[in-house]
Amino acid sequence: RFFIIKESFLLYYAESEKKNFESNKYFNIHPKGVIPLGGCIVEPKEEPNMPYAIKISHEDFHGNIVLAAESEFEQAQWLEMLQESGKVTWKNAQLGEAMIESLEAQGLQLAKEKQEYLDKLMEETEELCLQREQKEELERLNQVLEAEKHRFEEVVRELRLEQEQIRRELELTARSLKGVEEEKKELRSLTQSLQKTLEELSLEKQQMLEMLEENESQLPSPTSPTKEQSPIWGLHCSLRQIEEKMQQLLKEKLLAEKRMKENEERSQALEEEREFYSSQSQALQNSLLELTAEKQQAERDLKAEVKVRMDLERRLREAEEALQSLEQGLSSLDCNKEKEKKMKADVSSLR
Repeated sequence: RFFIIKESFLLYYAESEKKNFESNKYFNIHPKGVIPLGGCIVEPKEEPNMPYAIKISHEDFHGNIVLAAESEFEQAQWLEMLQESGKVTWKNAQLGEAMIESLEAQGLQLAKEKQEYLDKLMEETEELCLQREQKEELERLNQVLEAEKHRFEEVVRELRLEQEQIRRELELTARSLKGVEEEKKELRSLTQSLQKTLEELSLEKQQMLEMLEENESQLPSPTSPTKEQSPIWGLHCSLRQIEEKMQQLLKEKLLAEKRMKENEERSQALEEEREFYSSQSQALQNSLLELTAEKQQAERDLKAEVKVRMDLERRLREAEEALQSLEQGLSSLDCNKEKEKKMKADVSSLR
């Protein structure tokens, strides 16, 4: 047997318990037996084959208890310790036994609570790992949103440049269209003037023809003046000049009408080009507005993600501090009500 004196009790175990006691430095609260030493008589005794024997007797014991040490020095030490422990009264021994039972119950309760705290600690540790993963995911989303924001800004800049280019081309087209309209007005005015001149020449030609007929009818005799001196010849020359002038004016009129038709076609093409650029500008404006709205939404999402991440980081720090305090409390050997209350508060905060 392996013996331990604890207060006024002699506890004994199997011999293998000695190694556990020497390595762990605390005694097992479940011995094989307990001998109360209060009021006992402890004295040396000589026994055959046991030169260093010790006898423990008490009036309430059925027989005596005989122990043996391995040397005289150990016998003296044990005698002194057993006699000192035996000075405790039997009543105190009963109180000690009740104390041992109470301590044992408290130890079991503390072990149970410690296991509960450890289980909660494991749950909260898993929750912390999950929060860390959420934090990493938020950081990844933050990077994605930043990249998306930069891409939006680049697209907006490109669309603004394209819109500016279309605006310049639209202004150029408008100026060209204005010039064509002015040239069209000039050609219309020229055509009207030519038409008026043609009408006047036509009227003059008609008058000439009438005069020519009248002069031919009033011709007096065959002996007339020379051809160059005849008034009829003069009328014929004037008539030929009028016809030549009319031909020239008709050519100019046809040329003006041709230019006017070309201007009409050019004006129509410029008008279509202006409509095309206007539609392109409107489409770009709509795209720009949509991208601006998406950019603002992305910025709002980014701010919300940053706010959530900061809140998670704050909760993570608080949880880590509570976990550290809880671990310190669990690793501490002494546990009082104040520490237990603080540990429960930490667990409630973690939850």
